[in-house]
Amino acid sequence: MMFGKVKTCHSAAADPRPAECNLVLLGVMGCGKSALTVKFLTKRFIGEYDPYLEDIYSSEEKVDQQPVTVRVMDTCDQEGPMNSERYLSWASAFLVVYSVDSMQSFAGCQPYLQTLALHNKTPIILLGNKLDMDRYRQVSRSEGERLASRFHATFFELSACQDFLSVQHVFYEVVRRVRRMRRGPLVPAVYLSEDRALLGVPSFTTPCYQELPAPASARLLTVKSSRAQSKRRAATLTLLKGFKIF
Repeated sequence: MMFGKVKTCHSAAADPRPAECNLVLLGVMGCGKSALTVKFLTKRFIGEYDPYLEDIYSSEEKVDQQPVTVRVMDTCDQEGPMNSERYLSWASAFLVVYSVDSMQSFAGCQPYLQTLALHNKTPIILLGNKLDMDRYRQVSRSEGERLASRFHATFFELSACQDFLSVQHVFYEVVRRVRRMRRGPLVPAVYLSEDRALLGVPSFTTPCYQELPAPASARLLTVKSSRAQSKRRAATLTLLKGFKIF
């Protein structure tokens, strides 16, 4: 069974399976990776999440009139890129995220960029998040641009809690860069079984594979999580089986 829904292409010569682009969000805890993921996939902003969850989400998009299944791995690294093997071979592109109001999160980007450079992984987007906190800025735009240039990455700044179109533009730009790098259409989507092994790491929670609904039908779901309950006994409200509001 294919991961996600299949859309039939109008061209008889085209592969009936949608092209796919696998994106990985990297960065220290609290920089806003989950907020960016939810904003892109649902057009909604939720400010607080369980920072210990790591999941892969799928959404069917149309970038420049070409259908593509965009899959996003929202990572959870407590000690930096110590277990990068799980996403290095899977990902089509990488978004390394930091908060403009946190120099610590900016410094935490460098080990990820160094790891990606060591393995010759591209394309890479360096993304300064939380632009709405500009009055508390600790990382200047020029510092972000210099770091991106050093690792041959593309640089953006935005806010996950503000304009959806800015967030969508970054994700769509990643898809475009993957297409250009491959000099042609993206490859058909891989099978779900290949993804399941990626997150089978003992230090992480059991992954939940969830195809997010369209923004118009997005809704809040309450889902039991054994680890979440062990960490916090109070009832939790879960956004789309993975993002928690306490």
